[in-house]
Amino acid sequence: MPINVEDMAGTFEYFLEIAATLFYAISGVRLAAVKKFDWFGAYTIGFITAIGGGTMRDVFLKCNPFWMLDPWYCIATFVGFILVIAMKKKLVKIEGTFYIFDAIGLGLFVDVGIYKTLMLGFPMWVAIIMGTITGAMGGVIRDIFINEEPLVFRKEIYATACIGGGIIYWLVGLIGGDSVAQLLTCAAFIIILRFYAVKHNLSFPILRDDE
Repeated sequence: MPINVEDMAGTFEYFLEIAATLFYAISGVRLAAVKKFDWFGAYTIGFITAIGGGTMRDVFLKCNPFWMLDPWYCIATFVGFILVIAMKKKLVKIEGTFYIFDAIGLGLFVDVGIYKTLMLGFPMWVAIIMGTITGAMGGVIRDIFINEEPLVFRKEIYATACIGGGIIYWLVGLIGGDSVAQLLTCAAFIIILRFYAVKHNLSFPILRDDE
């Protein structure tokens, strides 16, 4: 029986979204732990980080928010919370773990946002915007809740990595790559670019009001 690539891509996308929810929840709880939030506050930050961007995407696309349709997303956020508690010394005290989980979650969520938007019949340029919102807005909401300047608005390469990943997704499709190849290359590009940008302190020029 032949393998249906689109069915396989849909299943793959589902697991990507579960994984992205887990990684983003860990990044949110980990940051809340650094800020010395209590357990309820830390879980709330992790949950908002994990579902914020996807919820905003679904509202724009006039869909029911993804986490309301399947309990596994909420379970993933709780698992992330438990992992941070169980591995606090490694996940909180070791420098750089936040960027690892944030970069992986970012790449996977951009994938999911692009794929879902395209499946609803929207053009690629809309899908890239929705992918960027899916990946970046959870972190924006997280940073607002913990009273930090949103990472996406700082000089670091963040939202532009999402846009770049979306362009890679589109280009792979143009040269004949299937949906699974598009998902893999898009996520890999974003994750690698984020790691490289953080390691080498790459950034765009800061807009200043002085002469």
